[in-house]
Amino acid sequence: MSWEGSPKGHVGQLANNQAYIAGDNLDAAVLLIHDLLGWTFPNIRLLADHYAREANVTVYVPDFFGGEVLPFETVANERWHELDLPGFMKKNSRASREPEIFDCARAMRQKHKRVGAVGFCYGGWAVCRLGAKEHQPPLVDCITAGHPSLLTKEDIDNVAVPVQILAPEIDPVFTPELKLHSFESITKLGVPFDYQHFPGVQHACFTRGDDKKAGEREAMIRGKNAAVGWLGQFLHEL
Repeated sequence: MSWEGSPKGHVGQLANNQAYIAGDNLDAAVLLIHDLLGWTFPNIRLLADHYAREANVTVYVPDFFGGEVLPFETVANERWHELDLPGFMKKNSRASREPEIFDCARAMRQKHKRVGAVGFCYGGWAVCRLGAKEHQPPLVDCITAGHPSLLTKEDIDNVAVPVQILAPEIDPVFTPELKLHSFESITKLGVPFDYQHFPGVQHACFTRGDDKKAGEREAMIRGKNAAVGWLGQFLHEL
């Protein structure tokens, strides 16, 4: 996996948001919703490049934090005392960002025949909302949520498209209670469901990919491969 290189895409516009764009497939596209590290974090752009190349899709990574970027090193090393995280989350609450996330998906629907959504941490709740049954016709055709945050049981219960969950063993946000609820609820919804457990690794492993943390780089690669396979199943003709 090209994890140390430079992103190969370009910056453009999606709806009213700036976005990093990788790939050029007019038929299939993916909305990749970033975590706290934001849309400029090199790793999220490198993931977009991999999805574009390996799943043969166009990938959009919009800015959903209104131009604000938290310090990468501070977030990656979880030095939360150095940040005004409550203030940041108030500005970027679910209610404040959901409309533009939906607008971006609608803009993609106008350009592409099939659309998937992948979200990590902050993006996890968002992809579940994109895949909710309230959207008729659906905004997206499949979703992948990696170590989701701000997720509710209601979000899980209302998913109406194929859903993949990538779940680190150690995660104080996607709790054992929510993990169990995902199993109990989604298996009754009549949608394809893929739950992947990642033993021994922590929340944020799929985007941070820190080779100094035992198993994290391997989990990031396995998570990338799982998402690529999932997108390939539902965004292309079998």
